[in-house]
Amino acid sequence: MIEKNEYIPVLQKLYDKSLILQSPNDFEPVFWFYFKDAIAHLDFTLCIQGYNIQSMRNIMSMEYMRWRIGEERKEENEKFPAFINWLKANHRETFDTLPTLWRAIYDTENQASYRSFRIAMDPAALKPLPASFFTNCVDEFFDKGFLKSLYTEASLSRLYQEFIGE
Repeated sequence: MIEKNEYIPVLQKLYDKSLILQSPNDFEPVFWFYFKDAIAHLDFTLCIQGYNIQSMRNIMSMEYMRWRIGEERKEENEKFPAFINWLKANHRETFDTLPTLWRAIYDTENQASYRSFRIAMDPAALKPLPASFFTNCVDEFFDKGFLKSLYTEASLSRLYQEFIGE
């Protein structure tokens, strides 16, 4: 009997999501990059849990991950982690509404990180993150209120403009 991998349904849930009712071209460009980046890290982490590491799916994901390093270092994108910490210090209520993954990865007081491109909430942990963690992440990133906050005229973008103007 073949055991069903618990991560595959979460991947399917992620792949079933759509931005058809959104206009990503109108998102704050930095937020759009980090949105796609978080989704790519979710995809990669779920895929290495659900598929053989040498599967074509994982090989292609690794290629994106290598490319993103340069993109993350671009001037407009490199301010994002500091923005998340600025929100935590100056606009806690907004920080608390951000997706868990953004709060955990970019908060300098949190040990979570991307390790070899995979999501590691606790780098010392030997057990993989439960599938429910990823389900929650997918729900948070595709929450209608969160998606609305990514637009250039939205309150989160106004806070970002305030931050980079300081």
